[in-house]
Amino acid sequence: MVKHCLLSVLLLFVGVGAVSAQRITVDVPTANIRSGPGTNYDILWKVERHHPLEVIRKSGDWFYFQDFEGDKGWVYDNLVKKMPSVIVVKDKCNVRSGPGTDTDIVFTVERGVPFKVLERKGNWIHIQHADGDKGWIHEMLIW
Repeated sequence: MVKHCLLSVLLLFVGVGAVSAQRITVDVPTANIRSGPGTNYDILWKVERHHPLEVIRKSGDWFYFQDFEGDKGWVYDNLVKKMPSVIVVKDKCNVRSGPGTDTDIVFTVERGVPFKVLERKGNWIHIQHADGDKGWIHEMLIW
């Protein structure tokens, strides 16, 4: 009986960890982030398409999450989907034409700009902005 209870507790913690590690991505042009799980709660801020969020828990059709800065809020289920995305965490980052520092810089991006992930090659990530711009960025520059 004790072994069964310990196994149940262990499975509960493993399950909670799996949910909290889930990443979701904003999939609309702009999503309202709210103070609680419903449209009657205040809008705290807004985020743009491809903004990555780390799920803490779900309540009905709402996700409670943490973002790359540690800020927490609620987002409606229909505004997000499971899709790999990243957000830039450094200022003035070079986005390149290929996976390496020996390739051309196609544009520079500021902290807080989100991107959809297209593919990975080693430490490099092929990204696409909501406006269609594409390039490669090193994983040390993103969350």
